[in-house]
Order: sequence, then structure tokens, then C-alpha cells
Amino acid sequence: MNSTLLWLHIAFAIFAIGPLTAAIMAAPRAIRAKNTAVLQTLQRMTRIYGLGSLGVLVFGIWLAVSLGVIGEWYMTASMTLFLVALVLLFIVDRDLRAAVRVFSSETPDDDAKVENGRIAAFGGLIGLIYLVILFLMVVPGT
Repeated sequence: MNSTLLWLHIAFAIFAIGPLTAAIMAAPRAIRAKNTAVLQTLQRMTRIYGLGSLGVLVFGIWLAVSLGVIGEWYMTASMTLFLVALVLLFIVDRDLRAAVRVFSSETPDDDAKVENGRIAAFGGLIGLIYLVILFLMVVPGT
């Protein structure tokens, strides 16, 4: 049972968080190029993979409960960081929708520079949070 939960946890991490991070990191380039079609695709990918990343949390908690490590400090820190990344992801999704709306309108006044900067900053922070979570899942157990 534990090996199946671990497998599902790792599979969700690879197939949801990896593409999610790549989509977020590609968004500022699409905004600078003012490529609305690519930006819409990246926004859709961010939403879908963001929802899929919840599987990492669900199977991770389930695995931690079955192993009896749910109360360990590194588990608490990892879950807290994951929730912070999730909140930042909601902000990134909102900014991606705003950038798509800006480029879909005909007014040349707004070029989505605010959204571009925020997406780039939060995208880097989300990637860093995922790396810290990975570190916390590997190092304390050794």
C-alpha cells in the first residue's frame, strides 16, 4: 500500500508540478511577445496542472499518515510551503487571465507589464518553493 501511495505521489509531482512550473516560466516571454494564443494556452495549462498538483498534496498526506510521519517538522513545513505555493498560483492564474484580457482588447494603452513582472517573480518563487519541498522530503529522512 505504501509503495503505491509513494508511486502516485511521485507521479503526480513529475507529471503535474514539472509542466506547471514550465508553463509559468514561459508566460512572461509570451507576454513580452504579445502572443495571445500562446498566453491563453499557458493560462489553461497553468489551471489544469495546478489542479493536478493537488494530487501531490493529497497522496503525500495520505502517505505521511500511513507511515506515521504526519507530525514531523519537515512534513508540516512542506505542507505549509505547498499551500503558500498554491496561493501564489492563484495569483499567477489571475494575472494570466488579466494579460489575456488585455491582449484580447483593441486598446494599445496597456501592455501587461505589471502582470508580466508579477508572473515572473511569483513563478520563480513557486519554483523555489517546490525545490525546498523536494529538499525537505529527501534530506531529513536520511
